[in-house]
Amino acid sequence: MAVIAAAGKIEIGPRGAGAWRRLLSDPLGAFGLALVLLVVAIAIFADLLAQYSPTQLDIRNRFSGPNAAHWLGSDHLGRDTFSRVVYGGRIALWVSLIAVSLSLSIGLVLGMLAGYGPRWLDNTLMLVFDAVRSFPTIMFALAVVTILGPSLNTVIFIVVVTTIPVYGRIVRTQTLSLRTHEFILAERALGAGPFRVLLHHVLPNVIGPALILASMEIPVVITIEAGLSFLGVGVRPPTPSWGSILNDGYAFINDTPWLIIAGGAPVVITTLGFTFLGEALRDIFDPRLRRE
Repeated sequence: MAVIAAAGKIEIGPRGAGAWRRLLSDPLGAFGLALVLLVVAIAIFADLLAQYSPTQLDIRNRFSGPNAAHWLGSDHLGRDTFSRVVYGGRIALWVSLIAVSLSLSIGLVLGMLAGYGPRWLDNTLMLVFDAVRSFPTIMFALAVVTILGPSLNTVIFIVVVTTIPVYGRIVRTQTLSLRTHEFILAERALGAGPFRVLLHHVLPNVIGPALILASMEIPVVITIEAGLSFLGVGVRPPTPSWGSILNDGYAFINDTPWLIIAGGAPVVITTLGFTFLGEALRDIFDPRLRRE
């Protein structure tokens, strides 16, 4: 049984150089990776790319079209649209990475407890997950904003609470299928406690699907943040956000179309990039979808 316990871990797919080759050989996967790297690079080097401060006012040049000084024109206050888009990408990625990391971590813990713990704990957690997911995200967000007020931390809190059940359910299902495997039973027969079994045997086998799901949830989080900012209950002005740029473009669409394009294009590009990358990673690391 010791041999079974030591060698009984389930492989979640190819690793290292082989995984990279498979990813780069997939046209959509390589395209998604390129888009993701582009968005991340722009957000990291926003200070170098932006020619102006995103909050710098220049009323005399309001609603100017694209030119050498303002590559994407300027808004109703004369602020450089390109600078606001670049810094808005930093805000979007910051919110998505923090929110997804927190929700993934909490979802992993709760999902493993639900799948490996006693029946009453499983039922309780499933009831909480169902209750949270039963509320429409926008309605829940408006209620939370009414209580806590609009801010960046409020957006992160909303995203974390609404996405924890997504990871929790996936991890619970994986844990339920693993708890009856021979290597788990062998470890328990050798006297291993629940903490050791979950940490050393269950976690390595459920983290792969959860990470793939997280990569595909990032554009969803970005869309939620942009939507809340568009409604005026997300990131507070004058902090740049793709949603607030879209809101300005909608309000002043008769004066200039560039704000709508500048605010919508980054959301579309980021969504496509992470979606294509997540689909490719799922095909690579999910044994049921992998093509020999």
